[in-house]
Amino acid sequence: MIMLFARFLRIIIMCILMVACSQRQQMSDSLTAARCLKEAEAALANDSIRQGETLLRKAIQLSEASEDWHTHYIAYQRLAEALSQSNPEEALRLMKKALNAYEQHPDDEQHSAEGDLQGKNYVLLLDYAGTYAAQVAFTAEDSLQSEVGEGSAYDEALAFIHRAYDIAEKGQMTDLMCQTLTSLANIAWAKEDYRQALDYAHRAESVATSDLRPGVLQVLARSYLSLDMLDSAETVYRQIDANDNVHLAYIVQSNLAMIALRRLGAAEVEDSVDEAFGQIENFYYKALEQKDQYYQETLRQERENQQLEYRSQLYGRTLLTVIIASFVILLAAVLAFRYRIRMQKQERCRLQEEAEHQKTLLHQANEVVTFLQGFILERTEVLKKLNQSGDSLIYLSPHDWSEIERTLNAIDSNRFAKIREQYPKMQEDDIRLCILTRLGLSNRTIGNIYCITVSAVQHRKLKLKKDVFGESSPDITLEQILNGK
Repeated sequence: MIMLFARFLRIIIMCILMVACSQRQQMSDSLTAARCLKEAEAALANDSIRQGETLLRKAIQLSEASEDWHTHYIAYQRLAEALSQSNPEEALRLMKKALNAYEQHPDDEQHSAEGDLQGKNYVLLLDYAGTYAAQVAFTAEDSLQSEVGEGSAYDEALAFIHRAYDIAEKGQMTDLMCQTLTSLANIAWAKEDYRQALDYAHRAESVATSDLRPGVLQVLARSYLSLDMLDSAETVYRQIDANDNVHLAYIVQSNLAMIALRRLGAAEVEDSVDEAFGQIENFYYKALEQKDQYYQETLRQERENQQLEYRSQLYGRTLLTVIIASFVILLAAVLAFRYRIRMQKQERCRLQEEAEHQKTLLHQANEVVTFLQGFILERTEVLKKLNQSGDSLIYLSPHDWSEIERTLNAIDSNRFAKIREQYPKMQEDDIRLCILTRLGLSNRTIGNIYCITVSAVQHRKLKLKKDVFGESSPDITLEQILNGK
């Protein structure tokens, strides 16, 4: 077995040497648009916005060159989402490009009789476009915030989302109906039409799915709060289950605090708290930026490490040395493990033999003790009288009873003294019956002592076993009970 293992080890080492000495050709895979999009989504999931934006723009270029239109409009959509908070105008422009690309090269979608697209992806793109248009209207310059300018700024957003809602309602897409109604409620709230926002939010809540419900409840509670319906707003906020969403929990708790302050009429305090919550949000976004920077630095270091690893000429030799050392250590560990197992097995055998020897010695000691007890009893005057009586009646004086009980206690660890202490109400006749039983006398001999029949002796033993010692099993005898005491 050892020879086979050594031969196998030599073959493995030779193979490793051949692999280590050969030149490794590093062939880089062509960066496809789909792969670039996947890497961008991974970067965005790690809050690396800048890295995600760079990869998304690269995916747009590659998808357009390869005519991968599905990846093309998806990349535009993801890039618009990434820029929606910092640059809503750019996000709207990108989303319009995504819509244009999708309308020219749609996925496998349903079409109405008029030829309009009816699929879920189209509804989502329209909803996103309407949302970003509303953000642009909400963050416009003061010169555009007049009544006419404001209304015209929101018209484009409403046009997008109404189209999306009509398609979702026609196709009975419940989740998209909820999403578009929520977007309409947000736009109505931004236009300060709080009653209309409340109506849209109620309609969205009636069709909300479990994953969309927290967002719908936020809009509903915000509408109640804007209408100064504080009780209703508080009720809705308390229905929102944030789970592990820290930002959602912050929104709920901050608004509950605002409601409490508004009830107290502390307008100045409310403004101060609102300013404090604004600072907290700034800290939150700064933390995201720091996380992005950390991710970028980590990513850069990883790429540098990979380049160094690929270019290193000593990599093969180092790997070979590590593998050989590992095999030597593994072999030594196997041998040590086998030796340890062998020693443990020998130790177990030794302990087992020693236990058997101790068991034999204990059995012999018990036999010697039993022999000595019998030897002592046989030489007592009372037991001689009992053994010589035959079938004639036997009379034992109080002195005889006292002597035989004292002898049994002396050679049997005060057995009957313990029985008297454990059963203080036990009658003297029952004690004597136990003594005779412990001596191993036959029922006939015991009957000669008590001047009763053998069956009467058996009945007294049975009654004693059941009434005094509480044992009703017929398989356990009085002798066994007394030996266990």
